[in-house]
Amino acid sequence: MVSCSLARMEDKIRTFGTFGDTGKGGVTRFSLSPEALAARAEFKKRMEAIGATVVTDDMANLYATLPGSEALPAILTGSHLDSVKKGGNYDGVLGVLSAMEALETIARERAPHRHPLTAIVWTNEEGARYEPAMMSSGVVCGKFEKEKMLASVAKDVPGLTFGEALAKSGYVGDAANRLSPKKHLALIELHIEQGPVLEAEGFDIGVVEGVCGMVNYEFTFIGQADHAGTTPMKYRKDALYAAVKTIQYLHDELDELDPALVYTTGKISAHPNIHTIIPDEVKFTLDARHYNPDVLRQVLAIIEKIPAEVVGCKASHQEAWSRRSVAFSRELVDIIEKSAQKAGYTNKRMFSGPGHDAQYVADVIPTAMIFVPSVDGHSHCELEFTPTEACCKGVNVLIQTLLAIDRQM
Repeated sequence: MVSCSLARMEDKIRTFGTFGDTGKGGVTRFSLSPEALAARAEFKKRMEAIGATVVTDDMANLYATLPGSEALPAILTGSHLDSVKKGGNYDGVLGVLSAMEALETIARERAPHRHPLTAIVWTNEEGARYEPAMMSSGVVCGKFEKEKMLASVAKDVPGLTFGEALAKSGYVGDAANRLSPKKHLALIELHIEQGPVLEAEGFDIGVVEGVCGMVNYEFTFIGQADHAGTTPMKYRKDALYAAVKTIQYLHDELDELDPALVYTTGKISAHPNIHTIIPDEVKFTLDARHYNPDVLRQVLAIIEKIPAEVVGCKASHQEAWSRRSVAFSRELVDIIEKSAQKAGYTNKRMFSGPGHDAQYVADVIPTAMIFVPSVDGHSHCELEFTPTEACCKGVNVLIQTLLAIDRQM
């Protein structure tokens, strides 16, 4: 079996960790920032060194291709190089490094393959500086209008648009280079799990069947602001108390649904937020995720049962945003599972809670994902870590998957 090099993977992880190094084990590497452009330059240099041809499309997505022995559509693998603020050295970038290592191993070992093999780098997956997340894969896959995305303004640099940063990047290419079903056969994205399950349950590899759908709602409660010291409890219209009662109701009801459902109240605000005044307006959010649309419909039914008045306060809710569940190619999922088994790695079928570029690509060409464990489940922080040995197991599964797709599809 063709296997990757532990030493080469360590070198890749260490080198790319210098681009935006926070000095505390993580990186801040916003899309199209000087740090991100330096990482792109390193990617291009290394890919050209193994004989790959590197091109970009009009959204600055990078495509590094090793030719195949036949004129066939390319098999894609990769992820993104940008990070959140004070993020880790593995989210997204590991998928790029794994793609690089897989292609380098195949090139060095002269492993025969009929299809071209392409390592892809998506632009602005995180949306940490320019919203929304998964911007460029979204444009390429028809989810977003390009002109609207170009007008997205940086969160930290007043007036700077994504389009301006894109034009200055030096990586704007031809729209003809975009991912398309005519030129590309399939995509495999390797990623850290970003959760604790694989490590806790002792699995080497996550075989990802799809991405969970989600609903995100904002709830508002309107009461009456009065003096905290003079208003008897029975006369109060406490918006915070109404919100707490509703949160408890949601938890009690949602806990009765499928145990795979995850839900979070991650944002809450109280007005006037003064300790001597009864709150007159409180808002909170609910983020609920599950792979089965029927379960999410049950979540919505529970939300709709919230009365218009809670403990004397006006109650309302509205959808902030949502996404549908995405099922990956069954054929590719099976190939990944068999590749993990062939390598002797323990594996578990699972769904992704976070979103990935792969979920947009899945509507265009057959797509699937490989997960490797995240130590203690940490992600989007400087504690994010996956041992290189665990990364290499993922790369080995990726290599076998690419070669199996090359033979079978």
